[in-house]
Amino acid sequence: MEKEIILILFGLIIGSFLNVVVSRLPEKKSIVKPRSHCPSCKKAIKFYDNIPVISYILLGGKCRNCKEEISLRYPLIEAFTAFSFWLSYFYFGADLIYTAFAILFVCLLISLAVIDLTHMILPDELTLGGAVVFIVYSFFNPWLTTTDAVIASFGSALTFTGLYYFYLKVKKIEGLGFGDVKMMLFLGAFLGVGKLLVTVLLASLSGLIVGIFFIIFKGKTLKLKLPFGTFLAAGSYISLFWGERILRAIQSLFY
Repeated sequence: MEKEIILILFGLIIGSFLNVVVSRLPEKKSIVKPRSHCPSCKKAIKFYDNIPVISYILLGGKCRNCKEEISLRYPLIEAFTAFSFWLSYFYFGADLIYTAFAILFVCLLISLAVIDLTHMILPDELTLGGAVVFIVYSFFNPWLTTTDAVIASFGSALTFTGLYYFYLKVKKIEGLGFGDVKMMLFLGAFLGVGKLLVTVLLASLSGLIVGIFFIIFKGKTLKLKLPFGTFLAAGSYISLFWGERILRAIQSLFY
């Protein structure tokens, strides 16, 4: 129990750091300095006002200095990151090294999901950086063979590249961003072929549902651009923990 509590507290701290990443990385700003400050008045936040989740609650979701409201996104990311740390330990805790890489994977997913949702970009520092880390780790990953990782990584990236140019050249629209192609590199390297198929299925279905909703109820057209990286991140998160069960359920429909 003590391990879980420590892990959750550490997750809250990392979640606070992820807030810095998703706020500064898209704007090409340093994620190290300056210290955290209010988005409105730009005044540096005191350490006692920067305690994950708790400070937000005590301050009523407002800056102590200018009284401007602070986005609910900040405590949500902190709390969800802490939950994800616990969930990773719950599922994979018997293998602490794999658990650590699963936590890193989840942190990348959270960061990419929020950045793509708010800025419609997927930074290379996270996608390509993650690809390098997880391809190297595939040589030591006890849950996945290196061959499976490489096939899933580069095979999916090539497939998405083909789709990218198909939409661009044939339909004259950018159906996929090239950031999605790069994202597939690191997703496949850690998930492998099976779980990656579940990821793409979930991402496509959820994207389709959201797209239909916006077309019907918001008056959008078929040229509506959606942050597919966000859907890929959500699908990967689900697949990481429950992908094998979903695969078995799908297979049971045909056998």
